[in-house]
Amino acid sequence: MKTKKHLTILEYELPVEINEEREGGFFAKCSVWQDCYAQGDTIEEVINEISYVASSLIELYKEEGLRLPLKLKAKSDKTAPIKLTFPLIISAT
Repeated sequence: MKTKKHLTILEYELPVEINEEREGGFFAKCSVWQDCYAQGDTIEEVINEISYVASSLIELYKEEGLRLPLKLKAKSDKTAPIKLTFPLIISAT
């Protein structure tokens, strides 16, 4: 007997400020989460990096039983087939 695959999706608000560095590149930080920051050579890179950092920190905080400082925006439960829509952020110059 096959069991249905199940996925719970949690969507958080991650307020981020990105600043250009004098030496080159960009620095991003989350205004509500002191531990969440990243650097990158381009805006695209710094957005990818801070997204990865935030995901890793969420996993770590949950494992350690720590309170997340982010606001939970939405929670949804999915079963196979799983169809997702997620924001894809790119810069247009």
